[in-house]
Amino acid sequence: MALWDRIKESASTMQTQLLARKNDLKSGAFRDASMAMCALVAAADGTVDPSERQRVAQLIATNEVLQNFAADDLRRRFEENLHRLTTDFDFGKVSVMQEIAKAKKKPAEARAVIQIGIVIGSADGDFDQDEQAVVREACYALGLPPHEFDL
Repeated sequence: MALWDRIKESASTMQTQLLARKNDLKSGAFRDASMAMCALVAAADGTVDPSERQRVAQLIATNEVLQNFAADDLRRRFEENLHRLTTDFDFGKVSVMQEIAKAKKKPAEARAVIQIGIVIGSADGDFDQDEQAVVREACYALGLPPHEFDL
């Protein structure tokens, strides 16, 4: 199986798993961590192009799990995290990782945050090394083994 096919299959499986846990993913910690993860993946290579913003906007608008929250609130949180990362990536990353770590207390939420990162990273068909690296770091922040997600 080609790498792209495996990435698509993995992202699809993760989206199905997220949907199955929709009712368990309503906390503020999950909301904050998921938007921090989206920003971290979008800025992973040091730049944020309009297509990355568009992918997150589309996720916010169409993802059934994220529809537990107001779209404007999610977009604002995403943009705030993105601003931190684009102003000073290293310093911003510390702040964003703290947001992600908020989901550590609930294993289902922690896994869902990682899955959202993989879904966002895979959305353009290229879950590149920079994106994989930041998702792997988020796994460590959440106390999850990266190999559980094939990272």
